[in-house]
Amino acid sequence: MSAIAARLAELGIVLPEPVAPVANYVPYVRSGSLLTVSGQISLGPNGLMAGKLGGGVSIEEGQKAARQCGLNVIAQIKAAIGNLDGVIRIVRLGGFINCTPDFLDGPKVMNGASDLMVEVFGEKGRHARSTIGVAALPANAAVEVEALVEIA
Repeated sequence: MSAIAARLAELGIVLPEPVAPVANYVPYVRSGSLLTVSGQISLGPNGLMAGKLGGGVSIEEGQKAARQCGLNVIAQIKAAIGNLDGVIRIVRLGGFINCTPDFLDGPKVMNGASDLMVEVFGEKGRHARSTIGVAALPANAAVEVEALVEIA
């Protein structure tokens, strides 16, 4: 068992099946040692975590949604490279928070995905990040996360 697979098991994490694209794009693109993962929405085993932060969705619910996006990102990385031990570094995460215009806690929400990357990958999971509040996301998802990953 690979080190990251063992870490996932230790954390009790079972990765979801990678979600197929719903439009004219691919889920990831590899260019040299960089892997770009397309935005992953907050779709989990119990369905889509939907709604607006600041408009009925709590920060804690948003963090769970961001974590689910992070799990979906990791599932796409695994689909792209097979063995997650091939991750050299999570370089960057981009987070999009479906929120009301006055919602200012997007970075707190995005910590759900950021914390997951560090839990799973350790120091290699520490990354640069942008968090942007948006008026709407596909299917009214609460959160969407994209990633740039350095791979072996």
